[in-house]
Amino acid sequence: MTKQGTTRRNVLGALAAGATAAGVATAQPAQAATGESDFRAAPGAARRPNILFILADDLGWADLSSYGSPDIKTPNLDALARSGLRFTQGYSAGAVCSPTRIALYTGRYPARTTAGLPEPIAAVNARDGLAPEHPTLASLLKTVGYTTALIGKWHGGFLPNFSPLRSGWDEFFGNYSGGLDYYSKYSHMGVHDLYDGEEPVESDQYYTDLIADRAEEFVRREHRTPWLLNLNFTSPHWPWEAPGDRAVSKEVTAALLAGDRRALQHADGGSLETYRKMVENLDTRIGQVLTALRRTGQERDTLVIFASDNGGERYSYTWPLSGLKASLNEGGIRVPTILRWPARIKAGQVSHVPVVTHDWTATLLEIAGASPDPDFPLDGESLAGYLLEGDRAPERDLFWRTRTDRALRRGKWKYLRLTAGGTDALYDVVADPREQANLAAKHPELVSELRAQWEEINAPLLPYS
Repeated sequence: MTKQGTTRRNVLGALAAGATAAGVATAQPAQAATGESDFRAAPGAARRPNILFILADDLGWADLSSYGSPDIKTPNLDALARSGLRFTQGYSAGAVCSPTRIALYTGRYPARTTAGLPEPIAAVNARDGLAPEHPTLASLLKTVGYTTALIGKWHGGFLPNFSPLRSGWDEFFGNYSGGLDYYSKYSHMGVHDLYDGEEPVESDQYYTDLIADRAEEFVRREHRTPWLLNLNFTSPHWPWEAPGDRAVSKEVTAALLAGDRRALQHADGGSLETYRKMVENLDTRIGQVLTALRRTGQERDTLVIFASDNGGERYSYTWPLSGLKASLNEGGIRVPTILRWPARIKAGQVSHVPVVTHDWTATLLEIAGASPDPDFPLDGESLAGYLLEGDRAPERDLFWRTRTDRALRRGKWKYLRLTAGGTDALYDVVADPREQANLAAKHPELVSELRAQWEEINAPLLPYS
C-alpha cells in the first residue's frame, strides 16, 4: 500500500526548536480522508507540547456517552472529545493488555519483542518483559529534553529484571502486574503490588483515586521542560469493585491469599450497576487531572490522548460491534480514542481514519522532534502530517495476531481468521462493523491478496513458544 504520511522535515521544522525552546508552527488546514468532513489545525504558534497519554483498561468501544452508551455518563471524557478530535475507528494493537502496552511503549508490533508474546504477561521470569536496552517512547523523548513519568499499570514485566525506571521513565508509581485488587493492592499472584519506583509502598485508597491524585500532583509541579506522563488506569478491569466496595475487596483478597489465583478475575462478581460506577468514577478522576492542567495554565500546550488497551469485558457496552476482549473481532480491538491539543487542533471534530496504538508512538515522537532508533524501526505510522500539516492520512494495512487468530484491515476491508487452521473471512467493516456478512466467497482474489499480506508481515515476527 502507498504510504502518504507526513514528511518529517515539515513537522520537525515547525515543532522542534531545541529541548526547551518554543518552535513556531504555522497552522494549515488538514486534508481529511475521503468521506469525512475536513478538520483543521488551530491558528497560531505552538510550543512542543507536554504529552498526557491516558490509557483505560478493558474499556469497551461504546462505554462512553460520546460513543453511544445509554446508561453510563462520562461528562469529562465527552467534554474532552468536544474540545478536540474523536476517532471513530481507533484500534488497540492487541486484544489483551500487555501486547498493546508493549506496542505503545515501543511503537512496534507486539511480536517484535519477547515482551509482546505473552497474552498477557503473567509470570515473574527473565524472558517476559520489555528489555531495558530496547528504546521506548520515554527513552527517546528523554533525548530531546522531556521529563518522563508513568503512573498506574506498567504490565511490561516484573522486578527484578524489568521496570519503567529501566526503560526510560524518570519516575514510576503504580503496579507491575496486569491487575490488582482496588483496595488491598494484591495481584493475581497473591502478592502485594503497589510500588513507588522499585520500592513497595502501602495504601488502602481506592486505586483509581490514588492514581489520579498522584497524576494531579505531577501535573501541578513546576516543570522546566516539556513532559510525558503515561497515566495507565486499571479501571474498569476486574475485580468488579466500585468505590466503597471494601467488603467485596476483603472477599476477593481473602480468596487470593488462600491460593485461588483466579479470584481476581471475579467470575462470580460484578453487575452492570457496579461497572457503571467504575467507569463513571474513572471519568471523574480523569476530569480531576484535566482540571489540574487547566488551573496550572498548561492546557493549551498539552497534547492529551485517551484510549483503551483493548476492547471491553463482559459488562461492557460494545454495540454495534461483535466480540469482546481477547477476540480479533471489532469489539475486541476497536476502542474509544480521543485527542486534544488546543494549541494546534480545533475543537469539535470527528475522524473516521483507522488508527492503531503504535501510530501514536510514531506521532508523538515526530511532534516532539525525537528520532526513532534506526536499529529498532517503528511499525506505527506518524499522523503528525495528517493532523497538523494538511497531508493525507497514511494509507497502510493494519495487522493483528494472537496465538490462534489473525486479522488485517485494508481500507474498508478486514481479513479475519478466528481459529488456527480455520476458515478465512472477509468483511466490509465500514458497512458492516458487526462482521455478520462474510464476503469471502464473493471476493476470493481479495481474500488471497490480504492473506498473503498478513503472511508477509507476520514472517519476520517472533513465533509463539
